[in-house]
Amino acid sequence: MTMIPEIPALGKTAITFAVVIFAIRRNISLANAFMAGAVLLAVLFQLSFTGTAAAFFDCFTDSRTVALCLVVALILTLSNSLEQSGQLKRLLFAFRGLIKNPKLNLAVFPAIIGLLPMPGGSIFSAPMVKDIGGRSDLPPGHLSYINYWFRHIWEYWWPMYPGVILATMLAEIHLARFVAMMLPFTLVVVFIGWVPVEKDRLPPAAPGAADGKKIGPFLKEISPILLVVAAGMFLGWIFSRLDQDVAAAKEAGLIVSLCAGNWLVWRSNRMPPGEVWRIMTHPNVYQMVYMMAAILLFKKILEDSGAVAAVCAELISLQIPLVLVWAILPFLVGLLTGITVAFVGSSFPILITLTAARGQTEMMMPCVMLALTCGFAGVLLSPVHLCLLVSNHFFEATLHSVYRLLWLPCLCLVGCAFGYFTLLIKILG
Repeated sequence: MTMIPEIPALGKTAITFAVVIFAIRRNISLANAFMAGAVLLAVLFQLSFTGTAAAFFDCFTDSRTVALCLVVALILTLSNSLEQSGQLKRLLFAFRGLIKNPKLNLAVFPAIIGLLPMPGGSIFSAPMVKDIGGRSDLPPGHLSYINYWFRHIWEYWWPMYPGVILATMLAEIHLARFVAMMLPFTLVVVFIGWVPVEKDRLPPAAPGAADGKKIGPFLKEISPILLVVAAGMFLGWIFSRLDQDVAAAKEAGLIVSLCAGNWLVWRSNRMPPGEVWRIMTHPNVYQMVYMMAAILLFKKILEDSGAVAAVCAELISLQIPLVLVWAILPFLVGLLTGITVAFVGSSFPILITLTAARGQTEMMMPCVMLALTCGFAGVLLSPVHLCLLVSNHFFEATLHSVYRLLWLPCLCLVGCAFGYFTLLIKILG
C-alpha cells in the first residue's frame, strides 16, 4: 500500500495562505478569512481541540491584544469623528491657498487625507486634486496616480496606521525608535513619486493664492491629530520606562492620547452625546476590532501549532538569504491582498521567529523596515487595493493608465529599501 507523503510545513502554510487570499478576493471579510485560516492551520498542523481552544482564550485575554484592539477602535473613532463633525472639510479648506506652488498643492491634499487611516481614503482628496488639476491638461490616469501615490506617503511609519502598530508590537520594537528610523522614507517616497509625472505641465497658481492666508486656522483644525501622535509616543515612552514588565505599557500611551484627541474633537465641535455614541458604536469600528483580533489569533495559532518553528526549520535548511525572505514574502502577500495588516499579520510571525532562530536579532529593526516597505510596494501594486479602485473610478482612469506610471516608483521604492537596509546594517553593526 502506497503511503501518502507528508506535506512539508511550507506547503501547509502555503495552502493556508492561498485559502485566506482566495477568501479575501471573493469579498469575504478579512477577519473571517483569517479566522478560517487559523482553524485550517490548527487542522493541518494537528493542533488538538484543547490546544486550539487554549490559543483562542490566551489570545483574546492577552493584554496586548486588548490594547491593540482598543487603539485601533479609538483611531477609527477619531477618523470618523473628524469626518462626521465637518472638521476634516474645514481642515482642507483652511489649507487651501497656503501654498502657491501647484505641484505641492496637488500632492499635499492627498497627503493630508493620508494622515487618517480611512479605508478608501483616496476618494476624500480626489475632488481637490481634480479641482487643481482641472486647470491643466493632465490626463485622468496622471491625476488618479498623483492622488493615489501621495495619499500613501505616511504608511511606512505613521503611528496611527494599524499595520505600523501591529508590526512594531509583533517585533517588540519601540514605536518611537521605529518612527525615527523610518521618517526619512517619506521624503524618499515624495521624491520618487514625481518621477513619472515630472515633465507634465502643471496648472498655474490660483490668483492670490497664499496672499495674506494665515496658518493658524489650519493648525487649529489639525491639532487633534498632532496631539495624538506627539503625546502618544511621549506617554508610551514614559509608561514603558515606569513599568517595563507590562506588555501593553507602550500602547497605553497611545490609548490615553487617542482618548484626549477624540474628546478634543467632540468638545470643539460641540457634538451631542447621541452622535458621539453613534460614531463609537458604528459597525466599521466593531469590524476593525474583529479584524485585528482575528489576525492576532492567526498569529497565535501559527506559533502554538508549531507551524512557525517547522517553517523556519525548512527555510533554514534551504539556506535562503534572510534578507530575501523578509522582502519577498510580505511583497507577495501585499500584492495578493492589497491590505497592509494582512501581510504584517500573516508573514511577520514567521519572519521574526526565523530571524531569532538564525541568531540575527540585531537585524530586527532593519528587517522590519525592509518588510514593511516591500510589503507596502506590493499593496500599492495590488489590483484589489480599495484606494486604487475608488481613485480610478472617480477620475474615470483605466487600471493600465495608472500602472504605467506606478511600476517605476514602486521599483525605486524597493531599491531604496534595500539601500537603506544595507546602510542601517552598517550603522547598527
